[in-house]
Amino acid sequence: MSIIVQKFGGTSVATAEKILSAAKRAIDLTKRGHQVVMVVSARGKKTDELITLAEEITKTPAPREMDMLLSIGEQETVALMAMAIHTLGEKAVSLTGGQIGIVTDSTHTKSRIRKISTDRLRKHLDEGAIVVACGFQGVDEDGNITTLGRGGSDTTASALAAVLQAEECEIYTDVNGVYTTDPRVVPEARRIGTISYDDMLEMASLGAGVMHSRSIEFAKKFNVKLRVKPAYSTEDGTLIAPVGDDIDRPVTGLAIVKNEARVTLKGIPDRPGVMGTVFSKLAARKIPIDMVVQNVVSDGKAEVTFTVPEGDLAGTLTAAQEAVNEVGSGTVVSGTNVSKVSAVGTGMRTNTGVAAQMFRRLAEAGVNIQMITTSDIKISVLVDRNLSQAALRAVHQGFELDKAAVAATQPKAPKLAARDEKALQTAVADRLSNMEDIVVSDILHDDSQSRVTLHNVPDRPGLCAEIFETVARENLLVDMIVQNIGENGTTEVSFTVPRADLEKCLTTVGKLLERLHGAYVSHDRDISTLSVMGIGLRTHTGVGEKMFRCLAEAGINIKLINTSEIRISAVIDRKQGALGLERLVAAFGVAP
Repeated sequence: MSIIVQKFGGTSVATAEKILSAAKRAIDLTKRGHQVVMVVSARGKKTDELITLAEEITKTPAPREMDMLLSIGEQETVALMAMAIHTLGEKAVSLTGGQIGIVTDSTHTKSRIRKISTDRLRKHLDEGAIVVACGFQGVDEDGNITTLGRGGSDTTASALAAVLQAEECEIYTDVNGVYTTDPRVVPEARRIGTISYDDMLEMASLGAGVMHSRSIEFAKKFNVKLRVKPAYSTEDGTLIAPVGDDIDRPVTGLAIVKNEARVTLKGIPDRPGVMGTVFSKLAARKIPIDMVVQNVVSDGKAEVTFTVPEGDLAGTLTAAQEAVNEVGSGTVVSGTNVSKVSAVGTGMRTNTGVAAQMFRRLAEAGVNIQMITTSDIKISVLVDRNLSQAALRAVHQGFELDKAAVAATQPKAPKLAARDEKALQTAVADRLSNMEDIVVSDILHDDSQSRVTLHNVPDRPGLCAEIFETVARENLLVDMIVQNIGENGTTEVSFTVPRADLEKCLTTVGKLLERLHGAYVSHDRDISTLSVMGIGLRTHTGVGEKMFRCLAEAGINIKLINTSEIRISAVIDRKQGALGLERLVAAFGVAP
């Protein structure tokens, strides 16, 4: 008998009427022959009420006691949901995270799941009961109640679906699926029928508020099919699976993070180990950083800029100053009133000119780009917060995301033999021993690229569009793009191209720069790019630290940095590429 996990968020269980409606959905599945596990959140604004109550007592509550307090919300809901199911004539049992056997680490208020026991769950399911599970919570090895932090109930549902090898995990929300962008900002946004894990992981981490990225990490690690569905209707919603509908389109969707802050470390030493120090200070505070940009070195000094959630700015500035003090030189500056707009799509891997098209649309909307980072499936730009929604609308229109794509033909997976199914289940069970451990899947080494940097170019709308349209007209393939914060009306833009195309690229951009007073180009013919590939690299804050520390111990200096949710890349000297690959493979235990 197949298992379905259903998750209901706070708005979906806010009233008795909504609780009964959710209970009927679960009962309907059991009557169709499924076993059902419901995961529920605290009702409505219950969590906010509990936080407010705590603040009336103290402004600095102990994290352990906050977990004890906040866990009350889900316990209330599971009891009411079980009562509703009983009233409708079916069997149900409510369980806390601890009763289920969800064991976490001891990082209170944002713990990570280590393992989940399935014995009690399967016992109740086999007895014909609907299991109603508390989302958002577990217990540590000492039996203390812990909570999973933002998006915790989604994470609980995805994790339970993984250990139970559920047929599907249904996430019920107050929207009817995943959209190409926020429909509140762009009314023409279109619901996506099926979206890939990679696209959804990037969009979730970049601000698409439908689901939290940790739940997508679970789904991709353990091949859990997630379906985002509306709690108020019977629509199909959006399926999150290995391959999406928009595989042949360059862009699947857009995301916006409105409340970003940027931090720049200026004048830090250009030597091995500096970036490892910076990342270690941030990782110690579990601060997730994004849009990490280190551009080319000037006068033996480096500059690195990154963005963080605005709420983490104070802790980030403290960590950054500690790093500057430790490396011996540098200053820390920061800025707010910025937002991040990102285009995401696995189709970028096979479509050229995507960046140029995005930059042109921003220019036509009068939006200046402050920072750029790219990966193979993502382009992120930092813009003035007051212009961020206009930027989102312009890019959405430019890529015609309101129009449905032609559905991709997806080959069906072959049926596994019984012996292979058992081996697969064993392999999954082995991986579940520490469920939220980082999964680094690959270490990549590319020594076929060269770096091109344009210096002292005007910091104005349209400049980046002009650069990359010029490059695209010459059929030059661009990989990594990096633009750091401009100063005194000018900025620097770096990108990589195939080494075989370097001379053609230099000639092309040289003609462009002749029209820009004071601008000039530099290049580095012999570079290597080392990339760590995985799942949820941004939320696992120690990955960058480990990568850069490993390279530093090998005496390898870093020239450029670029990051995404599934990839951290560093540009180094080509002569050190093979050594860097060897050290990273050993450090992460991954075959090259």
